[in-house]
Amino acid sequence: MRNIILLNGPSSAGKSTLSRELQKRFEEKGAASVIISIDDYMITDPKETIYEDDIYEIMPGMCRDIGKLVNAGKIVIVDHAITSERIYDMFLDTAKCGEALTVKVTCDLEILRRREKERGDRCPGSAEASLRYLWPKDGYDLCIDNGKVSAADNAEKIFSEVYI
Repeated sequence: MRNIILLNGPSSAGKSTLSRELQKRFEEKGAASVIISIDDYMITDPKETIYEDDIYEIMPGMCRDIGKLVNAGKIVIVDHAITSERIYDMFLDTAKCGEALTVKVTCDLEILRRREKERGDRCPGSAEASLRYLWPKDGYDLCIDNGKVSAADNAEKIFSEVYI
C-alpha cells in the first residue's frame, strides 16, 4: 500500500480540499492519515510574492516531518506546489522512506485565477506562476483535473490507486 501521496499542483487548484476528501476515505477504512501542507510551513502575506528559494528553505523541516510520520505508521498526504527540480528531488529522497504515489492536480487557468481572487490570501498571479513553473510537468503516477471533476470523485480515484 502507498503511504505517501504527493498532491502537486498550482496554487488554487483545490489540493487542500482534495486532501481533506482523501483523508475522509482513509478514516472510513480505519487508516491513520495526516495532511502535510506547504501552507503549514510558511507564513504568507497576500502582498508578498513567494519565491522558489522561500520554498526550498522550508523543505528540510517538511521532509523531516514526512519521514517521522511515515515511520510512525501514518499515511501522509502531501499538499504542495513544487516549482523546481531541486525541491522535487528533495521530496523524492524523503519518499524513499515509504511508497509514494505522485499526483498532478490541475485545472484550467481561468479557474485558478477565479479561485485565487475568491480566496484573497495569495499574492495576485501566484496561481498562474505556480502553474507555469510547476515541476515536474510530466511523469506522475496519476493526473487529475480538479476543475472538471469534483474533489470527492478525484479523491475516490486516488484512493483506489492507493489500495491496489
